Amino acid sequence: MLIVDDDKVLCTLLKQYLEPDGFDIETVHNGEAGLALALSGQHEFVILDVMLPGIGGFEVLRRLRTASRVPVLMLTARGGDTDRILGLEYGADDYLPKPFNPQELTARIRAIQRRVQGGGIGLRDQKIIEIGSVALDIQARRVTVASSEIELTSVEFSLIEALMRQAGTVVTRDRLSKLALGRKLQRQDRALDVHIGHLRQKLGGTVGDDMIRTARSVGYVFVVPREGNAPPNE
Repeated sequence: MLIVDDDKVLCTLLKQYLEPDGFDIETVHNGEAGLALALSGQHEFVILDVMLPGIGGFEVLRRLRTASRVPVLMLTARGGDTDRILGLEYGADDYLPKPFNPQELTARIRAIQRRVQGGGIGLRDQKIIEIGSVALDIQARRVTVASSEIELTSVEFSLIEALMRQAGTVVTRDRLSKLALGRKLQRQDRALDVHIGHLRQKLGGTVGDDMIRTARSVGYVFVVPREGNAPPNE
């Protein structure tokens, strides 16, 4: 695991807290070095601070996501919606405002790891789900639209898996939050909606909007096409 944070005391404390749980920790204290190490492929998880010398955390994440799908949990001392949503927009899997409870940090790391390893949602016997032009390969954690693969974060993959498994049925926001984010839905927490927005865009803009419909105040539904690959007009 790579921790990118300029607070050396915090890095030492996190290292002391996480290593007994089996995590192999490497720490770095500026954006440039953090980006280089995150892109090296040597780490299976990244904890990334927002406020960093040199390249800031958002820019590190933006550049990282052009080449890597490594899970990223962002830490921010500013708990406002703008910072949190911006991190999600750039492809963070989750965020945690400072100060935080170390136990919550560990819980969120474990939740992300379960999603990446395919343990967040029961695999049952079905390994490939095809609905219209979208095909979901659960074992390979691969999604194609019209035979072209799209790059998804672990959260986005968990969302589309949950929605496609119950295609045609509304999946509540509470359930999606538990399956994809590993936590109960919090009031004023827009993380789920931001991830859904990203997923729609990657599915194809307005096409994605048609595939994943909003059930106002309830949740979301993956639409089953009536004929061919075209979603129904409602």
